Amino acid sequence: MTLSVYNTLSRSKEKFIPLKDKVVNMFVCGQTVYDEAHLGHARTYICFDIIVRWLRHLNYKVKYIQNITDVDDKIVGRAIELGKDPIELARYYEKRFLEDMEALSVSQNVDLYPRSHDYINAMRDQIQLLIDRGYAYAVGSDIYYDVSKFSGYVSLSGVKLEELEKHRIEPNPDKKNIYDFSLWKESKPGEPFWKIELTLNGQTREFVGRPGWHIEDTAITHSIFGAQYDLHGGASELIFPHHTNEIAQAEAAYGKKPFVKYWLHSGVLNIKGEKMSKSLKNFITIREAREKYNPEAIRLFVASTHYRKEMEYSEDLMKEASRRLGYMYNALSMFYNMAEDVSNDNKSVTDAIEEFETEFTNAMNDDFNTVLALNALSKTLAKLRSFAETNQKVGKSAKTRAISAILDLSDTLGILKSERYKEIPPKEALELIHKRDLHRSKNDFKEADLIRKELETKYKIKLEDTTYGTIWYKVA
Repeated sequence: MTLSVYNTLSRSKEKFIPLKDKVVNMFVCGQTVYDEAHLGHARTYICFDIIVRWLRHLNYKVKYIQNITDVDDKIVGRAIELGKDPIELARYYEKRFLEDMEALSVSQNVDLYPRSHDYINAMRDQIQLLIDRGYAYAVGSDIYYDVSKFSGYVSLSGVKLEELEKHRIEPNPDKKNIYDFSLWKESKPGEPFWKIELTLNGQTREFVGRPGWHIEDTAITHSIFGAQYDLHGGASELIFPHHTNEIAQAEAAYGKKPFVKYWLHSGVLNIKGEKMSKSLKNFITIREAREKYNPEAIRLFVASTHYRKEMEYSEDLMKEASRRLGYMYNALSMFYNMAEDVSNDNKSVTDAIEEFETEFTNAMNDDFNTVLALNALSKTLAKLRSFAETNQKVGKSAKTRAISAILDLSDTLGILKSERYKEIPPKEALELIHKRDLHRSKNDFKEADLIRKELETKYKIKLEDTTYGTIWYKVA
C-alpha cells in the first residue's frame, strides 16, 4: 500500500507524490513566542513530528522547517504589559519552547527553526512584487493585500467570502475591501520597528514599522524552498485566515500554482469541550504536563486520536495513556528477557510480527492513521507477553526479528525509546505477579492484596491493574 494523505486543498485523500522524486520540502507553522507553550501546541507539533518520522521511515529525504514568529502584535503587547524589551521576551520564550520540544522528542527532527525577524528583507522583496503586480496598495504608512484581485481566494477554506466575516478581520475603514489584510503595518511609538523602502506609482517611500503575520511565512519558505514546495502543515484553525492568505501572497507574487501541493491540518485540542487556548485561559502548559507525565505518555496520548480529528484532554485520559505505555514496556520487557533457543524458529512469533508490520504500515500509509497503528502495536505486544508467560524459551532469530520490528515501528510514533524494557523483576517476583493474577481471576482479592504488599515490601515493586493487564514499576 502506497502512502496517501488527506489534502485540505482538494478535500480528498491523494496518493503522495512529491514534486521531485523522493525529496520532500515540508513547512509547519511554528510558535509565536510570547508565552509558555501549552498542550494544544504540543498536539500539533507531535502530530507533524510523527508525519515526518513516517516519511523518513519510507526513505523520503525530508527537509523540515518550522518557523519561530518573533515579530508579532502579541509579543509587543505582552512585552508592554511586562515592561520588557520585545526581542528579549521573544528570546526567553523561544528558549523555553525549544526545551519543551526537545523533551517531547520533536526538535530533533526539525532541520531548521528560522526566526521571522531574520527575513525582513525577503518580506520587503515579496511586498514589492505584490505592489508591482497590482495586488497590494498603501493606506497611509500601512500596506494591504487587495483580496478582490486574487481569484480562488477561498479555495482552501471552502467558505463563501461573505461568511468569512465571522472570522478575524483586520479593522481599518480606509481599506478597499473588508477582507484585505496587512502586509506591512506602521509601528506605534515605543514599539519595535524596521525601515524598508518600497516603490509605489514610480515613487520610492520609506515605511517604518513591522511585517504583517502572513507575509512572514511565505518570505521564509520562498527563501529556503523557492516558489513551490511539497507539504505545508499546521492546526486546522490556521486554514483561514493564515494559510488562505499565504496562498494568495505566494501565488500572486511568483505565479506558481499550487504554491503548496499538499496541505495537512491537525485538529485542535479541547478541554471540557472548548479549544485549549491562551485567550480562554483554559490551557495546561507543556512544562506542567512534563512534571506529571512521561513525555512518551504525552506522545502516546496524542497518537491515540487521528491527527485530523479534534481531541479532548482530561487527566483521566492522560493517566490512561500512562498506563498503556507502562503495559507496553512490561510486555516488551517480558519477551525481551526470555531465554533463547537457537534451535527453535517459533513460527507463532514470526507470524505475529509479519501481521503487525503489515497492519502498522497499512495504517500509517492511510493518511497517518496512528490509532490503528497503535492498536496493532498493543495487540502484538499482548501476544508477545502471552507467549512469554506460557513458554520457557524463544527462538533467537524470532526474538531478534520481533524486537527489531517493534522498536523500529514504535520509533515512528516516538515511543518505547527508553531501554527500561531491558530490566525485569527477579524470577520469584514474576512468579508472584502471575500467582496474584490467578487469585484475582478467582475473585480472591484478599490473597491478591497480600501478594501485592509482599512485592512492594520485599522486591520494591509496585503493581497497577489496568484494562490492558497488570503492570509493574520499580519504586525507590
